[in-house]
Amino acid sequence: MAGITNADFLNKVIPYGFNVATLGGYSLDNPTIEASQKIIERGRKEFVFPLDTIFNHIENEVSSIKKVHNDVKVSANVRATTPQPIVEIGKIEDLDIVEVNCHCRQEEILAVGCGQEMLTRSDLGDFISQVVDNVDCEVSVKIRANVEGVDTLKVANIIEDAGADYLHIDAMKKGVFEADWDLLTEICNNTDIKIIGNNSVNSEDNVKKMINTGVNGFSIARSVISGNLDFNITNF
Repeated sequence: MAGITNADFLNKVIPYGFNVATLGGYSLDNPTIEASQKIIERGRKEFVFPLDTIFNHIENEVSSIKKVHNDVKVSANVRATTPQPIVEIGKIEDLDIVEVNCHCRQEEILAVGCGQEMLTRSDLGDFISQVVDNVDCEVSVKIRANVEGVDTLKVANIIEDAGADYLHIDAMKKGVFEADWDLLTEICNNTDIKIIGNNSVNSEDNVKKMINTGVNGFSIARSVISGNLDFNITNF
């Protein structure tokens, strides 16, 4: 959740049972930084740091978490119009996972070809491969499911073939107020990449539904941020 999930916040929620903590999302180049600034101007939270400070900022955030929770994997969700800035973040010594954001749907981010607009790129596989081949950590790709004109399973196969370690899926479905459990099951049954399910993890019943799709793990954001996480995630 851009503008919210920093080290201070994550250090407070990790003890509730999380084994991976994701910082971000962060914008890493001029087009995405300018887009983030426009988002802030209309009143939405975002992280915005100058190009000459963003690397050190993320490095310090990672270190701040590791000092308190050294047994937790730390991930950074990042956006850029080219692979190189993402590669640089992926070389941070204590960062366990760099996550390529193919998920954001804010108009300003889409206008520069990032966020879920990445899913329409003909060179998506090459983009991910360049990150995978040049970083010192694991690579995750977060996508939004059921984007108009995009075959989510096909995208999942492209990301797997590119060598990513994790596919993080916001399994939203337009007009439906629960995750697209059927789509998650289909992707889990037709890929070998580790799948992290996202969306609707806000109750014990939905956690069970998520696990039953075959995912390797699940992520939670809104329920934690809103204070409505009323079940013990360590039970699952």
